[in-house]
Amino acid sequence: MAAPARILSIAGSDSSGGAGIQADIKTIAMLGGYAMTAITAITAQNTLGVTRVEALSAGMVAAQIDACTADIGVDAVKIGMLGSPEIAMVVADRLEALGVPVVFDPVMIATSGAALADAATITGFERLMALATLTTPNVPELIALGGDAAMAARRVAYLAKGGDAPGDVVQDRLVMPGHDALVWQAPRIHTRHTHGTGCTLSSAIATRLGQGFALADAVADARGFVRAALAAAPGFGAGHGPLGHQAVR
Repeated sequence: MAAPARILSIAGSDSSGGAGIQADIKTIAMLGGYAMTAITAITAQNTLGVTRVEALSAGMVAAQIDACTADIGVDAVKIGMLGSPEIAMVVADRLEALGVPVVFDPVMIATSGAALADAATITGFERLMALATLTTPNVPELIALGGDAAMAARRVAYLAKGGDAPGDVVQDRLVMPGHDALVWQAPRIHTRHTHGTGCTLSSAIATRLGQGFALADAVADARGFVRAALAAAPGFGAGHGPLGHQAVR
């Protein structure tokens, strides 16, 4: 039996299990990868919102990354919530030396509306976008990053996620420098249980890239995984509930 692809998630912890590190581990495992983590921040949250956030030190984040890469190794990396500009810089420092696919989900705001990145941390995103194989902004994140024109000027590949846009059809656009955009459209799955969709999508793409998929194929497969998990949501919580990762086959 071939060894599973080794996927490192660098992200925040969600105490309720719906998003962040917890969603990443579930996604990576369900897709046949081996999940490792470098936790950047601890959050107290549930389906109703985020009540407290404590970022770890940049040194501790770097030590977690080093511990994983020096012993087990890594085939792909997913980056989510960073917690501080110092963490953003140390993550970029470590990734420059790895030479593996990197999927960067520029987390700024939780599904509940809580801010998860300040202006200084967002400024630190520039190095990470330049390093990443793919950046995956949702609608408000793309606006905060300057829109399509600014992303084109950066000459980076990005997936413009359309789940936050209005309408009964969800459209996602994969834009790669020098290529025509690839567009996926699908009927919206009407549900309030959408907590962790961005984390799940980005970690699924990273897993498929680590398994050797081409970028467009990795995105297509990851979209299918997210849609299946949305359809299988267990209905937990009074707010934006978690996905049903465990039910996807």
